[in-house]
Amino acid sequence: MIGLPDSDFGVAYYALEWVIRIGALISVPFRRSAAASRAWLLLIFFLPVPGLLLFWTIGSPRFPEWRRERFRELDGWLGILAGRLKAHAPTKDDADLIALTQALGLMPATDGNRVELLPDYDVAIDRLVADIDGARNHVRILVYILADDAVGRRVVDALARARARGVSVRVMFDPVGSRPWRRGTRAMLDAAGVEWREALPLRWIRGRTRRDMRNHRKLMVIDGLIGHVGSQNIVARNFRPGIVNRELVARVTGPVVAEMEALLRADWYVETHELPSGAVTIPPAEGTAVAQLLPSGAEYPLEGFKTLLVWLIHQARSHVVLVTPYFVPDDDLVNALRTAVLRGVRIELLVSAPVDQWVVRLAQASYYAELMAAGVIIRAHRDYLLHAKAVSIDGRAALLGSSNVDLRSFQLNEEASLMLIDAQSVAAVEAVQRGWMEQSDRIEPDAWRRRPILRKVAENVARMVGSLL
Repeated sequence: MIGLPDSDFGVAYYALEWVIRIGALISVPFRRSAAASRAWLLLIFFLPVPGLLLFWTIGSPRFPEWRRERFRELDGWLGILAGRLKAHAPTKDDADLIALTQALGLMPATDGNRVELLPDYDVAIDRLVADIDGARNHVRILVYILADDAVGRRVVDALARARARGVSVRVMFDPVGSRPWRRGTRAMLDAAGVEWREALPLRWIRGRTRRDMRNHRKLMVIDGLIGHVGSQNIVARNFRPGIVNRELVARVTGPVVAEMEALLRADWYVETHELPSGAVTIPPAEGTAVAQLLPSGAEYPLEGFKTLLVWLIHQARSHVVLVTPYFVPDDDLVNALRTAVLRGVRIELLVSAPVDQWVVRLAQASYYAELMAAGVIIRAHRDYLLHAKAVSIDGRAALLGSSNVDLRSFQLNEEASLMLIDAQSVAAVEAVQRGWMEQSDRIEPDAWRRRPILRKVAENVARMVGSLL
């Protein structure tokens, strides 16, 4: 039996620890997943005071009430746009998929779009700069990383040229994602005469948001007619020493660009409380792609990207390809993958061999053995960090954008994904995925089981830490 400390302070501290433990049993499971609750309770049981302090810091994946209220103020405005977009509704037999996506992200599906996939890093920057140079009305950019390196300066120089032509330019960037360049980036935008804001700015007292709840979206809209959405930031592709990124961007024209414009205006409103200026223009139809924007984040009622992904995997009948640099699933997703394999669905997971975040890599590796035992095929892309995020299912649907297949994107980050549900667009995504897989190596179960025991221990520890999200 554990003896009580002799001093009065010791007795008081001992009593405090048990008060914290009992309180945690009551409060921690509230509105948290079972995995997160188990991890928090385990930490608080063994380290009550440090665990409580950490729980107060990052234990609640929610925005402050003022942010949620400000987002709710946009309900009517977004509803009006959704009603106007009904004129561009597709006539496909995907009503269940479309309805679920709209319920999760508030945006309807639209027909008449043109989608150009840009898997080449430099080409994506070239197209963005060219589109900015062609702007006549306005340019809106939201990005996680905006650096003051050669790539960032090239884009901002184009923005400066647009401003000189009288084009309205608004830029938002995440201060945590852009932290190494933040001071230079702000100065660069000021010098260009660009109106800018930080997304989810760091507040330390009133209305504070968790530092690790970030706006991870990558969206660019030019004149309300051209949109860029994907995984690529405005930074050099080799900004991490020894790591070269590969990305995927979709350049889009057509009615779905109105949804991208609306999301950009909504994010600006939440940060500034400046009402969106005028109605969103809906571009004319000019293609055959059926597209739907899926925004997700803490303002939305459910974990939108994860909910849709799990549902699609349960619906799969032939094949699923998941491409993601960071794969830290929850129980729902793991069970969906395992049951899909049992139904005869071919599941392929493509990750990267190069590592830029060791804790995340260890956490995701802890899932490999059970997934391969269930029949999931796992491949590692050679040479490059495949930072692209792209999912395809049965030739029926494809998702690409900023959302990783991990707990951070599911629960903490503001994300934006583009869903494609026409055969031609989905086939184009699958072709890009096949090219990546040809440059990848399959992880063999027998070789994986022989990895060192210390590596396995580190993976399990990282997995538990990940559950604290």
